[in-house]
Parts: sequence; structure tokens; C-alpha cells
Amino acid sequence: MPEETDRGEENSVSEAADRGAPVAGGDEAGELPEAAVDAAERLTRLARDAVDGNEAAAYRERRDDVLADHEFRARVRDADETLVLHPAEWMAGDTVRTDRIDDTDRAYEIPLTGADVDGDWDAVEEHNADLVDAVEAEHGAVHAANARVFADFMGNHYVRRMDTASRAEVEEFLSEYYPRNAWPSKKQESIVRDSVELVFEVAEADVPEF
Repeated sequence: MPEETDRGEENSVSEAADRGAPVAGGDEAGELPEAAVDAAERLTRLARDAVDGNEAAAYRERRDDVLADHEFRARVRDADETLVLHPAEWMAGDTVRTDRIDDTDRAYEIPLTGADVDGDWDAVEEHNADLVDAVEAEHGAVHAANARVFADFMGNHYVRRMDTASRAEVEEFLSEYYPRNAWPSKKQESIVRDSVELVFEVAEADVPEF
């Protein structure tokens, strides 16, 4: 009888991989578009950060809809707080069947915590710098100056893209990092909350409540 994994947020794909090849971040070409991977990560973070249970469920449903378009599924492995995206064909109902896992490299692992969530500082900085430029082009230099400070905070402290920031990280930026490190003009300081929202807007990402 084929082995079945347990249902739940503990992702059994990685348990199967521990008995064979490790789960990687998808093959080089990638079965999922980068935008879908980014959306799945962002919506998972928003769900984890949501105070209201219905709001969290709505974010997870939107994530699942994005992945369903590409015949993928998502689970969070609680042991190391990692989002795992894997082909839906590996599932039988709500469980992963290890006999259906043909190639563990088809799965994607995305750490949700830690200082190296995005891993590559240069890639993170390039992404954040593009967002700063977009804010300046659409909303002006003052908002861009605030966005640049936000980019420094997220890049240097978390090695993370600005548009994946959680509510807690935005609040840390506004209450602790910005007052101590920004040296803003009065105009900058008066609109910094709007500037942070604009970062998410130009990235077409959901704004965490803060």
C-alpha cells in the first residue's frame, strides 16, 4: 500500500525528501512564474500576520487560487517555518502520496523567517531600488526618499524585498528605525506612512495593516 502523509500545515513533501533527494527551489527553468511564487509568499505572510481569522483565511484562499492556476498547492512546514509549493498531482485529497512524488526538485521552499529569507542581498537591493525608482516616478522625490530608507531597513536588517514586509516589520520601521536613522525633513516625516503604503502600491502588493 502506498505511504500517505498526515494532513495539516506540517508539510510532508519535505519529509519524503528527507528519505531521498532534498527539496530544492524548483528547477532552473521553474514550473511556476516568479510572480506566482512571489504572490504565494506575500499572501502567506499576510495570512500569518492577520489578526482576524476570516482575514487570514481569505489570504490563504487567494494564495491557493493563484497556485491552482498552475496546478500547484501550498503548505507551511511549521518545524522551520517554511512555505513549500509543490505540484497538485502529488496530492490525493488533502494528503501527499509519496509514491506520486516523481522529482523533489519540482517543489519550492521559501523560508518565512530569519535574516536570509530572500538570501541574495544584491538581488534584494536591485528589487528594492527598482521600487524606490517607481515611487519617485509616480509620486515624487519626497516619497522616494522615505522609500529609500525603508529599502535600507528591509535589505540590511532582513535581506528582504520591501513588498514582502509584514505588519510587525513595518511597525518596527516606523516606530524604531525611521526615527533613529532617517534624519528626515519635516515634510518627509509627515508623510512617511503614506510613503510606505505607496511602496506596496507600486509593487501591486497587498498592504499589511499598520
